[in-house]
Amino acid sequence: MKGRKLGRADALALVSADGEKTRALLTAAAELRDRHKGRVVTFSPKVFVPLTNLCRDFCGYCTFRKAPEEPGAKTMTIDEVLPVVHQGKQLGCTEVLFSLGDKPEAIYPEMKRFLVERGHQRTLDYLLEACRAVMDETGLLPHSNPGVMGRSDLQRLKEFNPSMGLMLESVSERLLLPGAAHDNAPDKKPAARLRTLELAGELKLPFTTGILIGIGETWEERIDSLLVIRALHERYGHIQEVIIQNFRAKPTIPMRAHPDATRDDMLKTIALARLILGGEMNLQAPPNLTPDGYELYLEAGINDWGGVSPLTPDFINPEAPWPTLKLLREKSALAGFELRARLPIYPEFIRDDFLMPSMISCVERLAGADGLVRDNGPLGNFSSSHHSATPSASEFS
Repeated sequence: MKGRKLGRADALALVSADGEKTRALLTAAAELRDRHKGRVVTFSPKVFVPLTNLCRDFCGYCTFRKAPEEPGAKTMTIDEVLPVVHQGKQLGCTEVLFSLGDKPEAIYPEMKRFLVERGHQRTLDYLLEACRAVMDETGLLPHSNPGVMGRSDLQRLKEFNPSMGLMLESVSERLLLPGAAHDNAPDKKPAARLRTLELAGELKLPFTTGILIGIGETWEERIDSLLVIRALHERYGHIQEVIIQNFRAKPTIPMRAHPDATRDDMLKTIALARLILGGEMNLQAPPNLTPDGYELYLEAGINDWGGVSPLTPDFINPEAPWPTLKLLREKSALAGFELRARLPIYPEFIRDDFLMPSMISCVERLAGADGLVRDNGPLGNFSSSHHSATPSASEFS
């Protein structure tokens, strides 16, 4: 495996590995990570802003989306967004993660009215206003995940987002069939999501993507999804991070009886992803979705824990709280890693060709010489930080 990225046939051959062969697979992936990334594991201190949880897609695993009449349905006003972001800034956050449903105005008159009252026709236009307000009022960096987008939307959002994201989830067309995970979810068509990823590449927009495992896909489809991501990055060079995320069953979802993706499945998928994508790719697995044993993912080749918030829950998986930063640092250290805070844009993408002129000074103000969060800058020092359910500023700084 040395010196070349793993091909499809070799990856499929490794799927059946067990025992010593599995250990050798994980070791090869970890060694590849070490050669390119060293023994630093990063995270992004963030505020999680669910701009709207209305959505036109009905995914079988989602608890985030709501219909307007459901309890908890909410679209935030800008006046509601800004105080949360200001509080996050006080706690040392640098990223404002905007998550929202995909095109809710297409099926909900209530969302259409909300937008028209604010001078907009589409949710993506409202997102742009929210990103601009965050930049102007707080100086923190938006990282938006609004679903499928066209070229003009990506171009406009790039002015206020140093990076953006869209999970590919899977290239499997089978998951669109009746009763499958993406049944009645038009924005989960693989071709539409891949087109958004390709357009982002053409626009030199640093992008986060990834796969969701355990939603009914096969190992072949899992590997094919990673290979498609690799091909896009080899063509455009814009994929800054790939997330390997595990399905977790919840009592209120259509897939509530579907088994969780196992930790062993995660370990093997992460290792294969590292060998397929190469040592230079930033590879993430969320720690809150595997509360017992997530540190083992370091042995499989990750170099990032994703976003961790001192203030807001994971609104996509509200039942899975973030680990405290103190615990995350301790577990990383026990595995031989130094935990460092990063910006929503990775250091290697802080360049003129990837950033709009309007973004460069904003990013450089928060970044140290190594491109990670400035240790002694205005947003605090993370060397001894941790957080609780009701954090104070001192607890995260």
